[in-house]
Amino acid sequence: MEQRQGNLSIDSENIFPIIKKWLYSDHDIFYRELISNGCDAITKLKKLDMMGEYSLPEGYKPRIDVLVNPEDKTLKFVDNGLGMTADEVEEYINRIAFSGATDFIEKYKDKSTDDQIIGHFGLGFYSAFMVAKEVHIDSLSYKEGAEAVHWECDGGTEFSMTAGDRDTVGTTITLFLNEDVLEFCNEYKAREVIKKYCSFMPTEIYLSKENSKDTQTIDADDLKEGDTIVEEIKDEGTDSDGKEKKKRLKILRRPELLNETLPLWMKHPNDCAKEEYLEFYRKVFNDYKEPLFWIHLNMDYPFNLKGILYFPKINLEYESIEGVIKLYNNQVFIADNIKEVIPEFLMLLKGVIDCPDLPLNVSRSALQNDGFVNKISEYISKKVADKLSGMCKTEKEEYDKYWDDISPFIKYGCLKDDKFCEKMTDYILFKNLDGKYLTLPECLEVNKTDPDEISDEEGENASEEAAKDTEEPEVLDADGKPVEEKKEKTIYYVTDEQQQASYIQMFKKAKMDAVVLTHNIDQPFIQQLESKNEGIRFQRIDADLTDSFKSKTSKKEEEAFSAAAEKVKDVMKKALKKDNIAVKIEKLKNKKVASMVTLSEESRRMQDMMKMYSMPGMDMSAFGKEGITLTLNANHPLVQYVMDHTDGDNTKTICEQLYDLALLQHAPLAPDEMTKFVERSNEIMMMLAK
Repeated sequence: MEQRQGNLSIDSENIFPIIKKWLYSDHDIFYRELISNGCDAITKLKKLDMMGEYSLPEGYKPRIDVLVNPEDKTLKFVDNGLGMTADEVEEYINRIAFSGATDFIEKYKDKSTDDQIIGHFGLGFYSAFMVAKEVHIDSLSYKEGAEAVHWECDGGTEFSMTAGDRDTVGTTITLFLNEDVLEFCNEYKAREVIKKYCSFMPTEIYLSKENSKDTQTIDADDLKEGDTIVEEIKDEGTDSDGKEKKKRLKILRRPELLNETLPLWMKHPNDCAKEEYLEFYRKVFNDYKEPLFWIHLNMDYPFNLKGILYFPKINLEYESIEGVIKLYNNQVFIADNIKEVIPEFLMLLKGVIDCPDLPLNVSRSALQNDGFVNKISEYISKKVADKLSGMCKTEKEEYDKYWDDISPFIKYGCLKDDKFCEKMTDYILFKNLDGKYLTLPECLEVNKTDPDEISDEEGENASEEAAKDTEEPEVLDADGKPVEEKKEKTIYYVTDEQQQASYIQMFKKAKMDAVVLTHNIDQPFIQQLESKNEGIRFQRIDADLTDSFKSKTSKKEEEAFSAAAEKVKDVMKKALKKDNIAVKIEKLKNKKVASMVTLSEESRRMQDMMKMYSMPGMDMSAFGKEGITLTLNANHPLVQYVMDHTDGDNTKTICEQLYDLALLQHAPLAPDEMTKFVERSNEIMMMLAK
């Protein structure tokens, strides 16, 4: 073949330097691109064999070899794919941005659809120039009578092409590395980068050190084709079991296989065992804590998508919720956590997604803005919702067991994705005071006991007169039929079981229930549920005292009681020196409770919002005291004492103590309040000691 010389066919003399420096954000990505090209060359050759246009040699084993040579400062990528003729090098290499993959697919699109071609753009080869001062190509085409070709380029716009000496079908690309990137011809660095990008490529990838004399010892029975024997090791005698020792061989170290050609997500879910899923999780994410469960995505229509999403077990007290979703395209790693494909809330999970139909941009690193991408995101969200709702319906015990761990994922998903929220609303669980898990519809069925059916603590029932006096007239419509009143359904909740223990006891004694909501995400979450479900209202158990906690009184008893109650309110305000405090006197069924404070749900949520958006250094201690109502139990002896001894010597002390005790059940006392409370408690004990 005669020597040829010429210029690369490009539109601008400045485009090559741009490609070299800015084609990819990460320079190590050239490994991925050159190995992908090798995979494509092999896939094309196998397609031609399937279509009868070429016959693979007997014993053909597709493979890519990466050879590092620190001494010569070179890297070689060797494949046994279909190779190139001089004309094809002219067409696919010398004309920048012409994709050989695209051309091949177009030519044979009606003949075969098996095996995906990775390449899309034809620029992958030029990523080599980001790290190499010179690149050589040696290639021999599969075509009958083809001549080997050798191509060279020093990173400028000029190339040279001559006859080559390669004697097997395929291509070798040799990179002569720049001085500032010699780490890439280090065996350890090469292994790290190849595993990062190419761990699951469909062709076996082997790494070795060129011209290495390193050896390894094997049993003679394990000798493989291609092994080079350095020495035979003769161990005479027998082993501990009396058997004759096996013959051993010292061979040149074998190339190291770095990838798995059929990853778990490419298999059908029915063909995957539990241990395979766990092993894959440990290997890919280096997490040895067993995941809770997983979802295997397997879709062929209307787009091709496969993957596995794992719900990891997280200790919320000590770990941040941060997942990793690895995105692949035809088993080629693209990036972690690409927000266009993965719904934001699912980035809390760990998993892999492979979608060959993704519209990647020119560097194959990011996605074009495409409505198709949104459909993929919606599909993934739907599959997760289907899996979770299915578990709740058919595996409720398992679902209950997982709930505490997966609830942050689901609640965050409901806040971020309206469609996901709509699908999951009836399958969100709430843990009640007894540790039982209830769905939202089940929560709405609790606390429906008629307050009239609940007796006082000592079995005292309201008198018939009280019942008659408190009956409300029935409301009738125009036809004289009873009008069904639309009542708001209230779900009571607890945010701190220890701090709100006294309120919890009152609820239990009144045979009422509440749910436990202790995570930071719960407050915005319940507000969203209220906004999307008409008639549902969440209320913390210390927000108000319902009729279920109060004794029935007749109107006559109420009139006689109210006059004394007003007097006690004045005494309490004077003792506490708080004229603006709201004080109520109620007859509570639980006679062991002397005083309580309540803060309306609206006021508390407003205070929480103010705290969230407060300026650094602002004193927020006062916010917790504003808007509270102090309720005194007229059925408790201490309150009765205050009612009977408004001018007593100890009345002021008792009032102060009742107030602080009520505050302690609601929230921690401020430092100065706690100091006064302790001092007063000591004084009271001294009075008792006398």
